[in-house]
Amino acid sequence: MNKLLKFLCLSLFLVLVFSSCSSQKKYSYETVPNDPLKARIYTLDNGLKVYLTVNKETPRIQTFIAVRVGGKNDPAETTGLAHYFEHLMFKGTNSYGTQNYEAEKPLLDQIEQQFEIYRKTTDEVQRKAIYHTIDSLSYEASKYAIPNEYDKLMAAIGANGTNAYTAYDQTVYVEDIPCNQIENWAKIQADRFENNVIRGFHTELETVYEEKNMSLTRDNRKVQEAIFSSLFPHHPYGTQTVLGTQEDLKNPSITNIKNYYKQWYVPNNMAICMSGDLDPDKTIAIIDEYFGQMKPNPELPKLNLPKEEPITEPIIREVLGPDAESVALAWRFPGASSKDFETLQVISQLLYNGKAGLIDLDLNQQQKVLSGYGYPMGLADYSMLILGGVPKQGQTLEEVQNLLLGELHKLRAGDFDEKMLQANINNFKLYQIQNMESNEGRADMFVNSFINGTSWEDEVTSIDRIAKLTKAEIVDFANKYLKNDNYAAIYKKQGKDPNEKKMTKPEITPIVSNRDTASAFLTEIQNSTVQPIEPVFLDFQKDLTQLKAKSDIPVLYKQNVTNDLFQLIYVFDMGNNQDKPLGTAFNYLEYLGTSDMTPEQLKSEFYRLACTFYVSPGNERTYVVLSGLNENMPAAMQLFEKLLADAQVNKEAYSNMAEDILKARSDAKLNQGQNFSRLMNFAMYGPKSPATNILTKTELTEMDPQALVDRIHNQNSYQHRILYYGPSSSKEILEIIDQNHKVPATLKEIPAGDEFPYLETPATKVLIAPYEAKQIYMSQISNTDKKFDPAIEPTRALYNEYFGGSMNSIVFQEMRETRGLAYSAWATLNEPRYLKYPYMVFTQIATQNDKMIDAINTFNEIINNMPESEKAFQLAKEGLINRLRTERIIKSDIIWSYISAQDLGENVDSRIKLYNDIQNMTLKDIVNFQKEWMKDRTYVYCILGDKKDLDMDKLKTVGPIEELTQEQIFGY
Repeated sequence: MNKLLKFLCLSLFLVLVFSSCSSQKKYSYETVPNDPLKARIYTLDNGLKVYLTVNKETPRIQTFIAVRVGGKNDPAETTGLAHYFEHLMFKGTNSYGTQNYEAEKPLLDQIEQQFEIYRKTTDEVQRKAIYHTIDSLSYEASKYAIPNEYDKLMAAIGANGTNAYTAYDQTVYVEDIPCNQIENWAKIQADRFENNVIRGFHTELETVYEEKNMSLTRDNRKVQEAIFSSLFPHHPYGTQTVLGTQEDLKNPSITNIKNYYKQWYVPNNMAICMSGDLDPDKTIAIIDEYFGQMKPNPELPKLNLPKEEPITEPIIREVLGPDAESVALAWRFPGASSKDFETLQVISQLLYNGKAGLIDLDLNQQQKVLSGYGYPMGLADYSMLILGGVPKQGQTLEEVQNLLLGELHKLRAGDFDEKMLQANINNFKLYQIQNMESNEGRADMFVNSFINGTSWEDEVTSIDRIAKLTKAEIVDFANKYLKNDNYAAIYKKQGKDPNEKKMTKPEITPIVSNRDTASAFLTEIQNSTVQPIEPVFLDFQKDLTQLKAKSDIPVLYKQNVTNDLFQLIYVFDMGNNQDKPLGTAFNYLEYLGTSDMTPEQLKSEFYRLACTFYVSPGNERTYVVLSGLNENMPAAMQLFEKLLADAQVNKEAYSNMAEDILKARSDAKLNQGQNFSRLMNFAMYGPKSPATNILTKTELTEMDPQALVDRIHNQNSYQHRILYYGPSSSKEILEIIDQNHKVPATLKEIPAGDEFPYLETPATKVLIAPYEAKQIYMSQISNTDKKFDPAIEPTRALYNEYFGGSMNSIVFQEMRETRGLAYSAWATLNEPRYLKYPYMVFTQIATQNDKMIDAINTFNEIINNMPESEKAFQLAKEGLINRLRTERIIKSDIIWSYISAQDLGENVDSRIKLYNDIQNMTLKDIVNFQKEWMKDRTYVYCILGDKKDLDMDKLKTVGPIEELTQEQIFGY
């Protein structure tokens, strides 16, 4: 062979070898030494960041797609845009969500043009006419659209937890997927992020209005917004809010939204964060295949955000709202990527950690405020320390403020135990372990690092740096940042907010649901072939161990083979129904010491051990819970057994506690959620319910505190079970229990208790309880009078999935997507908690007052005449089967699953029957179930609202009306 031929052959060989190698692209990635997540961090050629960590506990993967853009990026003239666009990202693309995009697009363009005219028009008559045109065009466009097809795609691949959230710095899209669906997930998401189409705009706008309406009675949100506007008078954190103004929401711009999407939703401004059962090499190749074609924005703008000037005197603001009065104090710090934020986290724990911080011991333990708290809030550009408190009866907000400032003075003076620094480190390690227990927690750590601009190495080594902080450095830091004149004080007072505006219901023609239509894209995903994952169900005989401790106490044992965390729980099948003062007794325990330890010493010791102890008395069951680091479990158990057996009466503490309980009860009447919960209790039980089974004011004030302490001392003498999940062996845990658990040789029988049966619902009626707000909460409740029957459980589960259980359900589509009648809407036939209780039907919506009758009529129509869709049924069925295939009940959940089964007289995993039965179910089975269980039921309607804002005449057509007072629903 001549030299030229040899050279040509060698060249061809090298080309073939190079081609073969390049077809299997190698991806470089970053890692960090000693990273507990063993994360790989990739950066694709287009700038997309990809964070991957492997966790094979379950065959599922938590995914977050984070975009580094949020409320601070909103154009000033269309605030709330980032959040609104988050909603629109669920509407589909030119490939799905539509059956004919070419025919749909001209109509969508006209809708966009009309909204631009609408937002610039001030004459109300003209605006109404323009909106009528928008509504007409939207109806025509809806003939081509397929609502909720994104949710159908997620159901088809067996996704869980479909959601998204928007904050000031980020918008994040959330899915929990089976590990065999990575490619389908990537295909769907890449199309979604690259080819979003804005459709269903005006009905989704109503959903955003409703979310804004809900915020108007959420005083905590108002306080936070006031904190931000006080600390950041020039930065977008303070000059605008994530939800936007009511005025801007009523005048949206699709054009602005499209420009925003093109500018910010680009790969060099995004990160994909995943944790779960994945192969990093295969996963990154799939992500590159689908996301790698996205075009970056080389001119990604850097916001020229103003720097805030130092605060030199306290900023005092007032916020008005319905909830109880409170005060919040806030200090400004550098952003979350600063090392100062690490120090701030230590400062925050020294002030408040729920157990042994200065506020915990000096204010809460000493009962100087009704409640006090503190926490850091880290954002990309700035961070904050927020302290707050709720006053006792007769206490002013200024007095609470001064008490909080007094704790800061102690911090600045170094008046705290230096041992708390080491205790902090133990607890930071505990929090980190707890965070890494779930895929969601692990992936969320990536999101925070990406959004805040921290290096992963800094995240991994953060605790090491914190551990080196000295008391002197802490004191210097506190004196530098936490002064008496550089904070904002927000006084949350009771009163009507003058800034609230009534948002009237627009005339909306229900859009076409096209429920039985599917895009080619959805059909392709449904027909795709993936390696099947076989379900794994529990065998209670094998998956947990049943032991016996001394005094014949049953012990349910499951070993933790993952980390050093433990839970030890005493379960008593008795609660407030058996002994009305029991809950009060264990509230009192919070303020008690022993014969040789003060309450402050006890809590400090628990915190030092990185362990938590609490007692939770319910209506029919009481849990005594100890958890934390297993290496400290014996010492922590000795401590809490000592407290249970040797708690000492403190009459002054009881007197203070009784006053605080009465104040808390009064405060509860001011809260919308509390009122609605009590109204529903009244509907289910009548005037006497577990919620009203509490000590009266007279009983509280006349109670002998020794009688409560006696209850604490005697609790362990009643029959109970012990649950243990932790790394100790079964032999070790029995030895620890037998050595430390203080019980008599023979345990007492559980006493009989009061019964609170559900009321029957023989006829429809309407209960109205008063609450002044822009939005009503409404629920329908019906007692079926039928007890638990395992034979119907699979059909019930599939009915709930099809009708009312997800964003792909009939209820969500009809109430929110098609008509824009509510922000939240759901319906369910609930399984009983215990054998003695019946199945109950619950529905719920939150909506504007003037939408109430339309919402009721629509709800009744779809409940009684359930829309039938074969394709919607198949999606519900496939989604449920796919989730069952990859659902794994692991760790301590195995014990709780066993207890739940026992409560219903079962001894097997109920998912076995569910999985087997639904394989052969048809839509006819669901229709028959609906007719037997749901059609033409009688209901108690629970409506929380202001009757002057309701159409009472129309409401009378629903059923006879009974108006209730707060005293009736609260029982005091």
